[in-house]
Amino acid sequence: MNRDKNNGKKQVNNQDRIQGSGQEKKNSLVKSFGYAFDGIRTGIRKERNMKIHCVAVIAVTAAGTFLGLTATEWCICLLLFGLIISLELVNTAVEAVVDLVTEEKKPLAKIAKDTAAGAVLFSAVMSVIIGCIIFLPHLAELFSRLF
Repeated sequence: MNRDKNNGKKQVNNQDRIQGSGQEKKNSLVKSFGYAFDGIRTGIRKERNMKIHCVAVIAVTAAGTFLGLTATEWCICLLLFGLIISLELVNTAVEAVVDLVTEEKKPLAKIAKDTAAGAVLFSAVMSVIIGCIIFLPHLAELFSRLF
């Protein structure tokens, strides 16, 4: 709100009306999504492991399409895709914050980085095991029809 120079009364400008109407929340929501997509793009562009995970997502999607996964199997794959990509993004964020806070080798910084990376690795290994449980029967069926 602005004060009129002549009589000291408050005048409501358009920005004040927008803030009171919920438009501000809409704009901040749009900005939040923009920041989130920027983070995803940055992770894919700058992180080698994220690129590897994205290639794995594409390969699993192609194989699943070819082998005719069930809806339940697709849901499991999608959940695992989301888990691994999300953990990789969190790992990247943890590494960036640790690097921002300290350039020297500190035991707590090592713990933060190593445990974040360990979470990604553990989930990736579990995802591979689950992938084998899902895909091996489909592959066995395919080979039994071919040979």
